[in-house]
Amino acid sequence: MKPDTPSAARREFLKFLAASPYVAALGGVAAFLERRTLDAQGQTASDAIASPTDALNVLDFEEAAHRTVLPGHWAYMASGVDDDATLRANRDGYTHVQLRPRRLRDATKVDMRVELFGTTYASPIFLCPTGGEKSFFVDGELAVARAAKARGTLQVLSTATSTGVEDVNAALGRPVWYQLYAPNTWDACEQLLRRVEKAGCTVVALTVDNTTGRNSETYLRTRPKDLRQCNACHEGQPGPTIKDRKMYDGINMTGVATQNPAMDWVFVDRLRKAWTGQLIIKGIDTREDARLAVDHGFDGILVSNHGGRSTETGRATIEALPEVVAEAGGRIPVFVDGGVRRGTDVFKALALGAKAVGIGRPFLWGLGAFGQAGVDRVLEILQGELKLVMGNCGTRTVADITRAYVATPDWKL
Repeated sequence: MKPDTPSAARREFLKFLAASPYVAALGGVAAFLERRTLDAQGQTASDAIASPTDALNVLDFEEAAHRTVLPGHWAYMASGVDDDATLRANRDGYTHVQLRPRRLRDATKVDMRVELFGTTYASPIFLCPTGGEKSFFVDGELAVARAAKARGTLQVLSTATSTGVEDVNAALGRPVWYQLYAPNTWDACEQLLRRVEKAGCTVVALTVDNTTGRNSETYLRTRPKDLRQCNACHEGQPGPTIKDRKMYDGINMTGVATQNPAMDWVFVDRLRKAWTGQLIIKGIDTREDARLAVDHGFDGILVSNHGGRSTETGRATIEALPEVVAEAGGRIPVFVDGGVRRGTDVFKALALGAKAVGIGRPFLWGLGAFGQAGVDRVLEILQGELKLVMGNCGTRTVADITRAYVATPDWKL
């Protein structure tokens, strides 16, 4: 049936765009329409900044990175799962949180510093664990670490890192937080723990939202059809091997899976006894699991859906955050990532109870486009935007940012 009104036709067209994996690869419907508008104005979709200083916001790095990063690596990073609905929801969720600024408060001494497990950072913005950062720039995790050091930023390192934790810690000047993909044998898991402990790491973040794999449909549709260039770097296959993942060096991974689909709360208890440092759980989105995380001795919760890359929940992490915060009840800190592109997004997440807020794709865009200088500029922009909104809303410290500074009229309570 044909839509019988212009508005109905427009709705059908937008629904068609939303279902398209190619539109999703461009960043969703809004990004697609924005590019169409630029084309209509005589500009080209390939316009890109030439240096980090040209960037006015972190989205300016996306096209510059797209033109530099290998197509297969780009498709893997940019995509979500299934129809990419969760990837889009993460970003869209922030548009449903409004600011409630308070006026006539002295904003000359805004202090963004935050203390996390005994270490003070320049801001509550942290760098999420992302695998294989050498896929985006030759120095990979080392370039990210140097930028994080310069900006006083927390770096969380993936088990799937392409650089060993020891070298990353040296570049950062302090231990990273280590994100753990638990292998399916306890011996391999324990060897990873002992290695990061020896490297000086005191915080481990166990990832639990992607233990059974994922349906990366958009990636499979948009990656190059000719994978011979991938085979040249990945030992005859299109993706990384164990040898490419430096944290498995010295561990006999014969017959061992890098993730454990049988992982349960009994495993968590064993891990809790084996790791004497701080232990965070990454991938919690409900009050029920938040309660269990507290009961099983976790020291923190990271509300995350893997950047829309694990399960197609269709639910934004910013929307899941309040119920997790409420259940944690101040007993342990709660962190969040997913969809953050602005300092105002960081402010909104802090107001809804997050202790710190993670970014993933934005710093990968900066890394892919300009290496360390790109990551540094991404952090500079987001920290600058956060400081600005804190001053304009009348909050001088991160602790001053409370639920009173936001409204969520669209949310069903």
